[in-house]
Amino acid sequence: MAEVDLKYWYLRDHKLFWKLSNSDLKDLCVIVGFKKAFKSEMIYFADEHIPRIFLLKRGMIKICETDSKGNEIIKEIIKKGDLFGQMSLDDGQENNSQEYAQALTDVSICSFKMDDFERVLEKNPSIAIGYTKFMGLKIKRIENRFNNVVFKDVRSRLIQFIKDWAESDGEQIENTYTIKNYLTQLDLAKLVCSSRQTVTTILNDMEKEGLIDYDRRVITIKNWADFK
Repeated sequence: MAEVDLKYWYLRDHKLFWKLSNSDLKDLCVIVGFKKAFKSEMIYFADEHIPRIFLLKRGMIKICETDSKGNEIIKEIIKKGDLFGQMSLDDGQENNSQEYAQALTDVSICSFKMDDFERVLEKNPSIAIGYTKFMGLKIKRIENRFNNVVFKDVRSRLIQFIKDWAESDGEQIENTYTIKNYLTQLDLAKLVCSSRQTVTTILNDMEKEGLIDYDRRVITIKNWADFK
């Protein structure tokens, strides 16, 4: 399949662009970049000179930031259909962020230069409305994560993360969920704001309790109703 055909199919498949005519979609394909990246490959750094917004079509990506001591902080896991990158629609001239994106699996990505994306929003009000709704949901997810850190203990946060992960990416057979595991225990610890040692202990305890089977490739929730 030609690259332009891939762009067309990937954009048409995303709900943000469903209402575009075929003609508008083809015009959009001209300004869209398309790339594939392998597991562990860096996708972007926030301080790049040409701000871009990315659309993930296949795979998983982690959005990270480096703190003042050089430690990695995982801010978000990006899944198929998510947008990421320079989301604020500003000019990025004073962007001192240490944020970057790294592939957790092999990925396929479409991207716009931010200037081009702003023109797309100006020309297509339906896309602008959809983008606003998307940003609202993204902010809501951040608020929920913050509330979990403040009001829940580490075990509760870890269980909630695994349940959300299972519902979005897991395979359900009756009351059992199986998740392809692309996160290390250190990744999980960063996502629930804890230490790797604490997360390892909790995972071991949940295995002993018969709640999960855990290894580096697969996580199985053995009984959904009991997983709490």
